[in-house]
Amino acid sequence: MLEIPALMGPAVMQSTPAWTIQRAEAREVDAYRALRREVFVTEQGVFGDDDRDDIDDDPRTIVLVARDGEGTVLGGVRLAPATARRDIGWWTGSRLAVRADARHAGGIGPALVREACATALQHGVLRFEATVQERNQALFRRLGWTPWGTVDIGGMRHVRMRWPITRIRDLVESTKSELGPLLGALRGDAPFSLGGAGFVGDDGAPVPGTDVVAACDAILPELIERDPEWAGWCAVLVNVNDLAAMGAAPVGLLDALGAPSSEIARRVMGGLRSAAHAWGVPLLGGHTQLGVPAALSVTALGRTTRPVPGGGARRGDDISLTIDLHGRWRPGFEGRQWDSTSTRTGEDLRALGTLVRDARPAAAKDVSMAGIVGTTAMLAEASSVGAVIEPATIPAPDSVAFGDWLTCFPGFGMITADRPGRGRMSTPIAQTARIGTATSERGVRLLWPDGVETDAVGLTATGLFPC
Repeated sequence: MLEIPALMGPAVMQSTPAWTIQRAEAREVDAYRALRREVFVTEQGVFGDDDRDDIDDDPRTIVLVARDGEGTVLGGVRLAPATARRDIGWWTGSRLAVRADARHAGGIGPALVREACATALQHGVLRFEATVQERNQALFRRLGWTPWGTVDIGGMRHVRMRWPITRIRDLVESTKSELGPLLGALRGDAPFSLGGAGFVGDDGAPVPGTDVVAACDAILPELIERDPEWAGWCAVLVNVNDLAAMGAAPVGLLDALGAPSSEIARRVMGGLRSAAHAWGVPLLGGHTQLGVPAALSVTALGRTTRPVPGGGARRGDDISLTIDLHGRWRPGFEGRQWDSTSTRTGEDLRALGTLVRDARPAAAKDVSMAGIVGTTAMLAEASSVGAVIEPATIPAPDSVAFGDWLTCFPGFGMITADRPGRGRMSTPIAQTARIGTATSERGVRLLWPDGVETDAVGLTATGLFPC
């Protein structure tokens, strides 16, 4: 619950803040709890003898306090995961309190709420809520919160409020939403344009009249400039993942490299060669140019007589995730790129590449820059279905912010869909779990342990398949 004293007072403009907000130290936590008792027990009578609860004993709980120049705690708020076991990105804020004599000190209450929201984002929170006294609903509305239910606490009516977090939707829109407007017209140019019927929007494209699948990916210039070897490695990684998602065995690679110097080019080529050796795929040729801005793209060729489409899911299918939790954040790309592959053996990497080919699910797509949920949205969109994803079922490494995990590039991750109980991939190298269901309602929603659904991605992800 996020109970607030009614008399916070209006915000007052000050040239020099009379107080600051920061994470509480141990002595400040004690002062904050004493302040809470004064407000919620003595002043308001919301609770009996004490307002202490299990959240206070949770070591994951964060307390923020507003204190004056002498260190006196004038107000505070706490936030913590809503789930007792592991953190799945659902947090609540609660026990917002401001001293009676500080409620006209320049908007301490609203400032604490804003800081709690910012702190939640920093910890990868995807659903952030509070239960506030009805008379304080207007304050939260002004701060951007939205109501979604009511409850009585201590004989007093409270409103359930949610602070909108659009992290997943924003990622999909920034990385995928322009594909339809840019590429959609190509679909009518030839029967096999954009992969052809059944394969539009796939990771690779079947070459007409053959058993060849071709895939092509480019690497961001920023990655080349900051970590050339890793850029070369990733250029192979993302392409062999694309082939693996279609059940194709890789047979060769072509690269196109532009570099500002021979030294950068040498380091990129080192990464390309290391990855090619690890996956056992030869570099067949390509193009190299020096003295130009950094640029790298790789085309991969694979073979299969039965390519697995990315758009083969049907309503009622189980949606599963197979993902390698081994590794760590790539230095310099924390929260964005998980390196599960560079310390794996070539045997492990090649084994992962055969999982889709052996399991033959109805649909498969490797987790891309759109993250786990965004990639699910792309698979669902191509299949003309929607999806409900259960965050509590998604495998994740320990001590990784859940929001980061759902929106990062994870190294090796495959989203698959098939009839319940079928098409499940199995390997000791990675974890497989059913994470959701394909639905008739378009878009992707998150189903939380309390039965509440929240929107994650809209009706379309790429725009290649108009509703």
